Amino acid sequence: MRTSPWLVFTYTVIIFLGLLIALPNVLPQSTLQRIPAWLPHEQVSLGLDLRGGSHLVLEVDEADLTKERLQSLLQDARRVLREKGIQPKAVVRNQNQIVVTLADATQSDAAVIDLKTLANPISTGLSAGQADLAVTANGATITIGFSPAGVSANVDNAVQQSLEVIRQRVDQVGVSEPTIQRIGANRVLVQLPGTQDPSRLRQLLGSTAKMSFHMVAPNNQPGPGITMMQDEEGRSYAVLDRVEISGDRLSDARVSFDPNTHEPVVSFRFDSAGATRFADITRQNVGNPFAIVLDDKVLSAPNIREPITGGSGQISGNFSADSATTLAAMLRAGALPAKLTVIEERTVGADLGADAIKMGIYSGLVGFALVALFIFVLYGTWGILANVALLIHTILTFSALTLVGATLTLPGIAGVVLGIGLAVDANVLINERIREETRKGKSAFAAIDTGFNRAYSTIIDGNMTALIAAAILFYFGSGPVRGFAVTMALGLIISMFTSVAFVRVAMIEITRRRKFKVLNIRPLIPFSPYDKHIQFMKARFFGVTVSALLSIASIALFIHPGLNYGVDFRGGIQMSVKTQGAADLAKFREGLDSLGLGEITLQTFGDNSSILVRAQRQEGGEEAQTAAVTKLKAEVAKIDPNATVEGTDVIGPKVSGELASAGIKSVLIASLAMLIYIWVRFEWPFAVGAIVTLVLDVTKAIGFFAITGLDFNLTAIAAVLTLVGYSVNDKVVVYDRMRENMRLYKSMPLREIIDKSINETLARSLYTNATAFLALVPMAIWGGSAVSSFAIPMVFGILVAGASSIFIAAPILLFLGDWRRRHAKAAPGDDTAVEIIPPEQGRSRKSAS
Repeated sequence: MRTSPWLVFTYTVIIFLGLLIALPNVLPQSTLQRIPAWLPHEQVSLGLDLRGGSHLVLEVDEADLTKERLQSLLQDARRVLREKGIQPKAVVRNQNQIVVTLADATQSDAAVIDLKTLANPISTGLSAGQADLAVTANGATITIGFSPAGVSANVDNAVQQSLEVIRQRVDQVGVSEPTIQRIGANRVLVQLPGTQDPSRLRQLLGSTAKMSFHMVAPNNQPGPGITMMQDEEGRSYAVLDRVEISGDRLSDARVSFDPNTHEPVVSFRFDSAGATRFADITRQNVGNPFAIVLDDKVLSAPNIREPITGGSGQISGNFSADSATTLAAMLRAGALPAKLTVIEERTVGADLGADAIKMGIYSGLVGFALVALFIFVLYGTWGILANVALLIHTILTFSALTLVGATLTLPGIAGVVLGIGLAVDANVLINERIREETRKGKSAFAAIDTGFNRAYSTIIDGNMTALIAAAILFYFGSGPVRGFAVTMALGLIISMFTSVAFVRVAMIEITRRRKFKVLNIRPLIPFSPYDKHIQFMKARFFGVTVSALLSIASIALFIHPGLNYGVDFRGGIQMSVKTQGAADLAKFREGLDSLGLGEITLQTFGDNSSILVRAQRQEGGEEAQTAAVTKLKAEVAKIDPNATVEGTDVIGPKVSGELASAGIKSVLIASLAMLIYIWVRFEWPFAVGAIVTLVLDVTKAIGFFAITGLDFNLTAIAAVLTLVGYSVNDKVVVYDRMRENMRLYKSMPLREIIDKSINETLARSLYTNATAFLALVPMAIWGGSAVSSFAIPMVFGILVAGASSIFIAAPILLFLGDWRRRHAKAAPGDDTAVEIIPPEQGRSRKSAS
């Protein structure tokens, strides 16, 4: 048996290029700058949970947008009717419509035709070419409103404009490497590394910054055409509705300092048309107050002492240097087309990010070392080849992450570690198959060929189930959870090259060069779980009963005391606090409860100096959340001046509801997808056995979360979905051997086939569960709070999945097989028994009973 030299050359090139692309990730920046420009320099981007920063999701306020557009439409409707000589009795806004009442009903048709000229054609999407307005007449009354397609088009345009305005605002304040992108139909994601002040971010990104200049009513008295507004200090002003000059005419805005008071002020300058208009207004209104309004709030209302002809002015107030800088940045960038609401906010301190990197790297290296040592002990010198493949797998995973521009998060590191564990699974399957073929007396090359061929379909089936889980995680997940899905999926795909293609070529070359006649894969420590004849099905009733009781107990725990839902699912505020010594929870609880922020819960995590503070969502919109975060931080500093706030999450009820819904959907869809896959690849009894076992495994995982009090958050959903994939993967290996044995032993009773198949795959099940366990245990111990909700339940789930394959899935399959046989015997005129057979042989082959 020879391998094509071209194939060896191709694999060598792939591995070499992968090494070159991944290399910059381990080089310090100083070294990276010295290497030639033609070599790769790109590094994997680190997520905010690893480098610190702020993550915000903003949503376009559709109601505010529609209100603004209708206000503009109201003026346009009056103008069009006036120009066409049509006299209306009234033109008013009524909720989401403009209602025009004509003095003469006979002019209704002409008015409708003229008002339709205000409509704009929709330029994109399925509704392209349609008008964005719906104009209808009923006698002398005409209503104008945005069509559903028009509302969608308005939102789409507003998001596009908002992206540009936000980008300009962020650039104005000098944040490096920001991520600003659209997500969904009406949302914008903003990630700013290193920026830690959420109140400033909310002001910078959430404020519409629509500035206008108005006259103040004589004697500051309310009346028609006048709106009462307040300034920051609560003083009221009767502001004329008429806009004298719009903020669109501003050409520049800068921070300066008042020479008399030395306080920060914002100096502004108009363009040429704005300067002329400003000069006219100030010339005509000397001695009168002039209001500068920003987002329906008066910034200042100075008296005009003399005409201002230079086209510039000054806004004074109770500004800090930061708030003045933020206001100037917003004015330079321009106004947002509509209000943006912050519906999700997460901040991570740089120190916490550095700790997370350290813990992630350490736990990952320890996991890799444990797996490598275990493989070496298991397969001796041939284990070295498996470990080389494992190292190449890790290098290629990082090169793939670099090439696709993925962002590495802490859950992403967990995905890499889990990928290592799953990659070993293929090596174990192949080596165990080769051992089996060798025990049958086959030569070295025959054992390699048969072993790889027979292991291949099992590896494909196992990886497909895990890829289904990863795909659904990516589709329904967000942020770090998507990062986990990407790294796990890449790891699974790359393992098909490293564990199957590369190892096969290497084994053939080594065997050919060493001229091995027989391939003996011996362990360093003698251990032989082979050729056992354990009658597992004798314990089927015990296994199913114990599993059912544990699942019932888990459901009871889910009902009471229930899950410890994280802020992802119930909304509110979550803050990570680090103290220098052991935290005094009683003192913190007493101080934080006195703030009047509703229910506040405290819990330690990781060690007794790390506290998780949770507060319910506050009434009063986004400003109330910012105020609550500020109060919590101030009180923490008061209770313990040495304590530091390392991270803050603020989640709105809309997002928390969406996340909970997406989590439930993802688990259900993943389970259904795997049911269909197994049904197609095997037969319906196998699918039913897998799905029933899956339900029992998932309920136990939920019970584990309930009894341990671990945070049930987005990372926990990732753990449950990964457990679903891993559990089915484990069943697929046993099922695959059962299907194979059904072809070989057509007259053997199903019970004996099942016992034989479990015994034959017992070594593989023990070894792969052990490798996945060893890969994740270090992360469960040292990974920190960010991945504890993933690693700890996964360690538990691996043990449950291994046991359930033998004591739950197999007995269910036996029961269904017996039921089919009895059902076939009971059929009139038919005394034959039906076997469970794979679909390749058809579904109706029968054997005489």
